[in-house]
This record gives sequence, C-alpha cells and structure tokens, in this order.
Amino acid sequence: MTDGLLRIIVVDDHTVMRAGVVALLASESGIEIVGEAGDGRAALGLVERHAPGVALVDLRMPVLDGVATTAEIVTRFPRTRVLILTTYDTDAEIERAVEAGAIGYLLKDTTREQLADAIHAAARGETVLAPRVAERLVARMRQPAQIPLTAREADVLNAVADGLTNAEIGRRLVIAEATVKTHLLRLFAKLDVNDRTRAVVVAMERGLLHRP
Repeated sequence: MTDGLLRIIVVDDHTVMRAGVVALLASESGIEIVGEAGDGRAALGLVERHAPGVALVDLRMPVLDGVATTAEIVTRFPRTRVLILTTYDTDAEIERAVEAGAIGYLLKDTTREQLADAIHAAARGETVLAPRVAERLVARMRQPAQIPLTAREADVLNAVADGLTNAEIGRRLVIAEATVKTHLLRLFAKLDVNDRTRAVVVAMERGLLHRP
C-alpha cells in the first residue's frame, strides 16, 4: 500500500467482465488497480512486479486456473491476499479455493460497495464470504458426519435391498438370524432411520451403498 492506497490486481479471462470490475472500482478513492490479467500465469507476473495487497481472481481461466493461481500466490507471495470473484458457488469450487489459501470468496452479483468493503477487509487479513457462500458452508458443517458401513453391514443391507427376510439373509451370509438383527440395529443407528426400507434409501443417497 502506497500513499494510503490499496494496490490490487484484477484477474479474469472474460475481457468484458474484467473491464466491468475495473470500472466498478475506478471511483473508489482508497483503491488503486495496478494491473489486469486474463489468466493465472500472467497474474503471477503482475504479483511479482507490483506486490499488490489483494489479487481479485476468477476461478475458471486458461493456462492456470483460479485455484492453482491462488495456491501459487499464497506460497510465493504471502503478503498478497487472494479474493475469489466468480459466478460459481458449488461446494466443490468453494472448498478447492479455500483449501488453496483464498482469504475470501465472492460472487459476481456483489455490489460495488460490498466489493470495495470486501477488498479492504481481505487486505486486513479478514475472511470474506458472500452470504450465499457462507450459508452453504454452514449447511455443510451441520450435516451429520458420514459413518462408513462395515463390509458385513453392506452385505446385510444389499440383501435387504434384494427383498430377503432376516432368515434368508442369515442363510445367504451364513450367519445366525440374531446376528442379522444385530447388524440391522447398528445400521439403523448409523443411518438414523427406523426401518429396513429407509435404511436402504438413505444409504444409497449418501453413497454408502451401490446397487447395479
């Protein structure tokens, strides 16, 4: 930061979108845009030359995408904070960006005031998340922990899915009917269900049981 200005770069492969962001921030007296890039590799060159306080980076770009660019900046230029600005808000995209070291994640429907505030907050080292992104992360954290099934429990559940009774399951797996019941009780507890049919449905929904 020089003369009280926060130096930033804008990285986006869409020329019109990049120009729009630059125009949006042009009237912000506390921010100076010192460079623009259309791909991650070019962005790294800008960071090396200008040492900006914040790099505003899109996710999907040619040559080097936003996640790889973020990881490179965080590793090589730790004084530059990376703030993702993108249209994508899937769990996978968010997680990849955060794991790479991005300090914030904004969506392109952000207003000028919100964007400027987020840039300054990122420069101070504060985590910045778009409301919709924060909601997704909170919802994900509230999901019950995934408890894997044992091989035998999966065998029992597959037999249930085949429509077998407890006695028939015992004969197929060569175990006592009482043991089948014990496995089912454990399955119900793991899956938080009360009946056999629901156990199969929930296990498949969670990717714990695969049927042909």
